[in-house]
Amino acid sequence: MNENIIETLNKIGLTKYESLAFYYLNSMIEAKAPEISEKSKIPRTKIYSVLKSLEEKGFIEINKGHPNIYKSINPSIIFKRETKKINDELKNAELELIYNHENNTIKTQAPMWLIRGEKKIVNKEIELIKKAKNHVNMRIGFLFEDEISQLKTTLKNKSESIDINILASPYCIINNKKVNIKKELENPNINIYNTDLPYAKMMICDGKEMLHIYSKFNEKTRSPINETSIAMWNQYPEICKNYDDRYYKILKKLKTKQK
Repeated sequence: MNENIIETLNKIGLTKYESLAFYYLNSMIEAKAPEISEKSKIPRTKIYSVLKSLEEKGFIEINKGHPNIYKSINPSIIFKRETKKINDELKNAELELIYNHENNTIKTQAPMWLIRGEKKIVNKEIELIKKAKNHVNMRIGFLFEDEISQLKTTLKNKSESIDINILASPYCIINNKKVNIKKELENPNINIYNTDLPYAKMMICDGKEMLHIYSKFNEKTRSPINETSIAMWNQYPEICKNYDDRYYKILKKLKTKQK
């Protein structure tokens, strides 16, 4: 008996008795339960339940009769099936572990996080705006497809209690349509100024938290590609304040220029 084969059969889900029964039946091609019991040294009191389990797992076939005849399924069929099953399980486990590890938010040693995917990024944007106490400064070079309605509602509600400033590109592309960002987010309580911006976004809340958002874009449609979208959530107070101060300087120059 080859112990390595028995160990391999154990690894693909067979018990010790099931591995022994299949191993010996495979060499016999087909046999009766007592014959398999004798060859494998599996007690007769257990051989029938072992063989039934092997059938349920798809390793053998049973020709019903008096007595039953047990037949081994071709190992090449079994191992092809089990290899695919293991590969699928490994792939699913890999994806699940990656998701759990990152949870779409990868924490580093510093108070900075990476957020992946359009939905997670938009949720973080809305969360930061809602908890802002003094002001929100935004620079918008593009918008995600499902972002406008959420952003518009949240900014409108928040604009009644805090200052909101937005520097926006004249337009962006969503679903092959040119969208006027200023028009979409327009509100009397929000200061929105058009200016030429790169395809990126930035949000600073209270000078304490900041999001930088980037994405690759479809060359034809110029729409962001969701799986490439990434945001850097920064909670370094000094860095956030520095960006906030620079934002106000740019805003002041833009106001003067437009006047």
